[in-house]
Amino acid sequence: MIRFEERKELKTKPAKDAELGFGRIFTDYMILADYTPEEGWHDARIVPYGPLNYNPGAMIFHYGQSTFEGLKAYYIDEHTIHLFRPEKNFERMNNSNERLCIPKIDPKEFTEYIIEALKIEKDWIPKENGKSLYIRPMIVATDECLGVHASKTYQFVCMFCPVASYYKNGIEPVKIYVEHDYKRAVKGGTGFAKTAANYAQSLRSQEEAELAGYAQVLWLDAIERKYIEEVGSMNIMFVIDDTVVTPELNGSILPGITRASALELLRDKGYKVEERKISIDELIGAAKEGRLKEVFGTGTAAVISPVGEILYEGTHYVINDGKIGPVAQDIYDTITDTQYGRIEDKYNWVRKIRI
Repeated sequence: MIRFEERKELKTKPAKDAELGFGRIFTDYMILADYTPEEGWHDARIVPYGPLNYNPGAMIFHYGQSTFEGLKAYYIDEHTIHLFRPEKNFERMNNSNERLCIPKIDPKEFTEYIIEALKIEKDWIPKENGKSLYIRPMIVATDECLGVHASKTYQFVCMFCPVASYYKNGIEPVKIYVEHDYKRAVKGGTGFAKTAANYAQSLRSQEEAELAGYAQVLWLDAIERKYIEEVGSMNIMFVIDDTVVTPELNGSILPGITRASALELLRDKGYKVEERKISIDELIGAAKEGRLKEVFGTGTAAVISPVGEILYEGTHYVINDGKIGPVAQDIYDTITDTQYGRIEDKYNWVRKIRI
């Protein structure tokens, strides 16, 4: 059971054609729940969105013990909204929690909390095609203690943001930059977990990429510095000749939910698919020989993000004349049409919610 604390005055909602951007506008409410060893997860509540009350000594600020997720709610009609594979988000959150020594949550129970909040926040869900309500659950360590060990108390927080496309130009191809100097994760570390520390380590390289005119960073492995892993905000796929190749999950790559969905679709549609190691030398060789047909990222925020150009060692490699390719377009259309209820949900991926 979740309790509800009503807001005295509701916020002004964005106009229909407003520039939403991504993650900059927050709704009226958020979800909170607390954890103590004695009571477990308890006191779930929907409360007005606002500042969180943590002391400067809270362990989250000193040791980065946190996990988070990202999913979306889609407006279908005045009585229906969709969630896309929410159970997979909480399954992944629990895997991240285990790595970060954070108590696991009950996926079914916490999904119901989100559903209850969505029924209250339904008017915040954009109705325009391509827009949605982004959902950001997170867990943070709250013990007030300056000692390097796991916290004993935690808070679950979930906020909501009406969003447009992650990238300003939507599904237009982006340019990415291959990183050599900085490293993000190694096998045995936290690369597979969705935790704040992974993203903090990527920021310096991301800033340098943006200064060079590139949208994202393509990371290589931290040991041999030659195998492709992922992009800063998404998994990555390559169409080489007639085969879709993507780096295999190895403990340092985030197991993306959109990645898994795309791979299932690709195989069912008859595409050749390989999950394996792929070196930057192999990729650049394929580009030079004209065999690299497409590159695209997969992730909740952008769904499918085609890549039109790669910068590697000072050389610019243009992919498919800087245009979206047929494979990326096919997978994007199928996933988004499923999310918005425009086609049959053949895979039982959608959670339909009556509002």
